[in-house]
Amino acid sequence: MPSSVTLDATGNVLTLDHDGATYRFHAVWLRDNALDPDTRAPGNGQRLITIGDIPEGVSLSAAAMDGDSVTVTFQPEGKTVSYPCAWLAQNAYDRDQRSDLGWMDDTVTTWDSSQEAPSFDWADVQQGGASKRDWLAAVARLGFAKLTNGPTTEGALTDVADMFGYVRETNYGRYFEVRTEVNPTNLAYTGLGLQAHTDNPYRDPVPSLQILYCLENSAEGGDSIVVDGFRAAERLRDDNPEGFALLAGYPARFEYKGSDGVCLRSRRPMIELSPDGQLIGIRFNNRSSAPFVDVPFDKMEAYYAAYRQLGDYIDDPEMGVAFKLEPGESFIVDNTRVLHARKGYSGAGSRWLQGCYADKDGLLSTLAVLSDVREAAE
Repeated sequence: MPSSVTLDATGNVLTLDHDGATYRFHAVWLRDNALDPDTRAPGNGQRLITIGDIPEGVSLSAAAMDGDSVTVTFQPEGKTVSYPCAWLAQNAYDRDQRSDLGWMDDTVTTWDSSQEAPSFDWADVQQGGASKRDWLAAVARLGFAKLTNGPTTEGALTDVADMFGYVRETNYGRYFEVRTEVNPTNLAYTGLGLQAHTDNPYRDPVPSLQILYCLENSAEGGDSIVVDGFRAAERLRDDNPEGFALLAGYPARFEYKGSDGVCLRSRRPMIELSPDGQLIGIRFNNRSSAPFVDVPFDKMEAYYAAYRQLGDYIDDPEMGVAFKLEPGESFIVDNTRVLHARKGYSGAGSRWLQGCYADKDGLLSTLAVLSDVREAAE
């Protein structure tokens, strides 16, 4: 069926029929998103105009099909621009917009204990190409993935971050040690088991990725556990929508001042939603919770009940994926989504992990580039 285009009587709305679907676009949106070199820099695609450069009352005086593209003329500028039909369809906003609380992007797959830890070989990933793309895609889709057969040298974990982005340095340093210490500043540096948690909820923004790398692990116990916070939030949303709305609607408070010269605080909800209701983040860390003071008196008990319920889902053995890291193995987690835990371990033997933080935008950028290369090759 051939594509067709029409204008309304005011010149304010263009209607495109393409591939059996109908899309409407406002003149001001089309002008703002014009693809010509005076509007977008040819090299990087960045916009060269501001909203103030678009005439008030901008309209369309003409629109016509030109092969697989739509050509329009803007007034009062008399400017003519073409748009590929496929591009317009891809960026169409004339559609049902989701507004249900806690919806998730189609690229996200939630999971429980039945999920096997996705595992990739260090050497294969370092070579790039499909293996690297699949590794990053697993982190983007599931929120975690392992690397195996890596070197057992101090600081090797920063090479993991270098494969897609950059280390995010914090007060813990460029990277930090995870092993038993005397008089530790953080419970992570003991042999105690740790409840599943997201790291550094007292930062704003939080580090969005964490890498943990094993150098030694002969101690009894100490298995790593990961839990999908989005799946836990899904369960709360379905079983207790009012409680879900409370944890998403009021900020919790988090604080850390465990070492000299450091006092970090944040005020963010445990379940974070975008303005249109998309589930975009989880902050859950009992060790770093400060008093909740932003919840109204008459809602506080219900808030705590929802908090307890979310914690029960997170602690549910049917939710966690467990594995023991061997020397040279590492795993990366999306720290805005996946909680990680550790079983307690004994003083016999040794357990030495190193950890660092990175940012998800670098991972997603590298993944997008690798995916574009694949699509171009196909």
